Amino acid sequence: MDLIIKKPRNFKNDILSGTTVALALVPEAIAFAFVAGVNPKVGLYAAFMMGLITAIFGGRPGMISGATGAVAVIFAPLVAKVVNDTMATGVGFEAAMNNALGYLFAAVIMMGLLQIAFGLLKFGKFIRLVPHPVMLGFVNGLAIIIFKAQFPQFTVGGHLLEMAPLLLMIALIALTMAISIFLPKLTKSVPATLVGIIVVSVIGHFINQMYPGLVRTVLDFVQDRDPNIQTIAAGLPQFGIPSMPFSLEALKMIFPFAAIAAAVGLIESLMTLTLVDELTETRGKGNKECIGQGLANVVNGFFGGMGGCAMIGQSMINIRGGGRGRTSGISAAIILLFFVLFGASFIEKIPLAALVGVMFMVVIGTFEWSSLRLFNKIPKSDMFVIILVSVVTVFADLAIAVFVGIIVSALVFAWEHGKVMRANKSVQNNMTVYELDGPLFFGSITSFKDLFNYKEDLEHIVIDFKNSRIWDHSGLEALQNVADKYDQYNKKLHLLNLSGDCELLLKKAKNIVELNVIKNVDWHIADDELDS
Repeated sequence: MDLIIKKPRNFKNDILSGTTVALALVPEAIAFAFVAGVNPKVGLYAAFMMGLITAIFGGRPGMISGATGAVAVIFAPLVAKVVNDTMATGVGFEAAMNNALGYLFAAVIMMGLLQIAFGLLKFGKFIRLVPHPVMLGFVNGLAIIIFKAQFPQFTVGGHLLEMAPLLLMIALIALTMAISIFLPKLTKSVPATLVGIIVVSVIGHFINQMYPGLVRTVLDFVQDRDPNIQTIAAGLPQFGIPSMPFSLEALKMIFPFAAIAAAVGLIESLMTLTLVDELTETRGKGNKECIGQGLANVVNGFFGGMGGCAMIGQSMINIRGGGRGRTSGISAAIILLFFVLFGASFIEKIPLAALVGVMFMVVIGTFEWSSLRLFNKIPKSDMFVIILVSVVTVFADLAIAVFVGIIVSALVFAWEHGKVMRANKSVQNNMTVYELDGPLFFGSITSFKDLFNYKEDLEHIVIDFKNSRIWDHSGLEALQNVADKYDQYNKKLHLLNLSGDCELLLKKAKNIVELNVIKNVDWHIADDELDS
């Protein structure tokens, strides 16, 4: 992932980059609609509404949102369950699907409301807790996912294309990528990816004129999945209240799907926001983006969209095409709607090879190639986190990968920085005084217990917590064990300079531990504050 030098916002660049993004949105929106088990227009509507509303109200100019696979995968079981349950009552498939759409749209609205609440509570700041190795793993995993997502374009009915169409498709992909690589060396006045799509589309059109069907197009892709669909053209999205029974039982049914989708959508959006921040050397507003994402999903639910979140692939296309301002996202959404309303016949003829070539360039630009050179140069724990997050992202889920990465990173940090407890030992006022340095928690209790000389220490022992704190129950237990061992030698342990929260922790644990707390080291013996 190369750093993209900060560029001033340019209206022309925003429009041209937005056009490229709109072209790339079409097949993905259709594909994700099939993943969710709904009509392609539901995915196209979602891409339009998500892109437009987040571009206007979101917190990251230049970032692209739309219908995404992460959200589609979550809602797919909900759609399938409602369809199956409805058909089991003797209702036909079409009526069952309409019923399922009601549940889907209601879940999308609930998803949006949860995201708005997340933003209003200003929880977006917690994205700062994501360590850099987790970010690297997330980016690399997403690049692999985008790469794998292109494989179905090389198949028909689950089988690999025949040799001639396959070789031609590979050649057109290579041409698209070559234009994307070399055109910027000649001119940067237009996005190279847009030029690549146009050139390959013209070539593909003439080849198909001579040899019909030899170059696979967007319409071929759609009809491979549903032969009954003759066009991707559709009308304007229409407002409607989701047709779902508003009962407690129905709400309980959709809530788990809505909550998971809200979490996954925000994690993917905030991670993408952070990535765009790094690429452009600017800073977006996480909480505002959460509200923008939520508002877009609420509107989706009322206007027949399947919901979504930020899209790292399309965002990379936009940023690398020069899109920096909100105009790029707005133009991408409006141009996409224009294609659906009036330009469907043109979009349907775009070769899949052109769009695959663009996405391959996104993969190359997104993958953090420098991470491959980090072996033996960074701590093994960081390298493990990078690989772990990448693998979990590919084989499980984006949200799970980020959570796993954060947890592992936090455990590694806690272990490495807390496993060694140090102390300065001295004798003051006929008492042995240990001045601790370091946190007392589960990772440091072993080294903490090894600090003390139970036989040789004086009758009264003071542990000074001026430079230390007790963090958990393991720390309390360790203190109790040390006190008990001193008691075996008829010696008394006292605690000095406990912070307020540590004293509160001890008071709450008064039925578990019994320790002496003193306020001043000059005291000879303190009363047992926790006498039970």
